[in-house]
Amino acid sequence: MLKGFKEFIMRGNVVDLAVAVVIGAAFGAIVTALVDNLINPLIAAIFGKADISKVWTFKLNGAEFSIGKVLQAGLNFLFVAAAVYFFIVLPLNKLAERRKRGVEPEPDPLTTDQELLTEIRDLLRAGRSDLR
Repeated sequence: MLKGFKEFIMRGNVVDLAVAVVIGAAFGAIVTALVDNLINPLIAAIFGKADISKVWTFKLNGAEFSIGKVLQAGLNFLFVAAAVYFFIVLPLNKLAERRKRGVEPEPDPLTTDQELLTEIRDLLRAGRSDLR
């Protein structure tokens, strides 16, 4: 049972997922700082509210509705998605494209059997050309 768990943990996709969660949390902190220190003051300057979550807030029969909070969550998502795309996905795609375009993998060296078959083929070709 523990061996199976160890194999599961050591798989590449589990490690990749763990790295993605950590990087996602780090980007979340950066986006939160960006929104709190740049976007919200801009919204405050435009709408006269402390931040976007307070924009278009109203009460109806004691229930509070906040369109601004939905907009804030949407902006946070867009900023995180843009940061991940432009700082991780796009550079990695360009790197993979360069590797694919510029470097051809070297062929594996021939085995003894393959070398022997190649030699036989070459001898047969040479023998056929002598017959003509």
